[in-house]
Amino acid sequence: QVQLVESGGGSAHIGGSLRLSCAALGLTFEGGHKGWYRQAPGDEFELVSFIAPDESTFYVDSVKGRYTISVDYVEERLYLQMTNLKGEDTAVYYCAAGPDVGREKRMTAMQLQAFHRNNYWGQGTQVTVS
Repeated sequence: QVQLVESGGGSAHIGGSLRLSCAALGLTFEGGHKGWYRQAPGDEFELVSFIAPDESTFYVDSVKGRYTISVDYVEERLYLQMTNLKGEDTAVYYCAAGPDVGREKRMTAMQLQAFHRNNYWGQGTQVTVS
């Protein structure tokens, strides 16, 4: 069974740091698109960062210079190091893997349902910054 399992969320003060981890079970991150999305209360699902198969990276403007995405192909773990956290970073963060990761910068709940057909999505981890 394929699973993406996030960990590392929690509470942090403004200006603090957290590191999210996503373990891939039953699949490999190598050679594919993998990344992180988030959903703030009442908002759509926002693409935060992803790594393309050529190892190029993307960051949404609001996190550039503060977040760093990385992957360990031996451990099959995807990481998101978050520093200088702001209140607006509060959200549930989701790990994703598959060919459509990064295609849409924002997704509605309906679009996410379609996304699930060809991609993998974790259960989410809450990040609260105050």
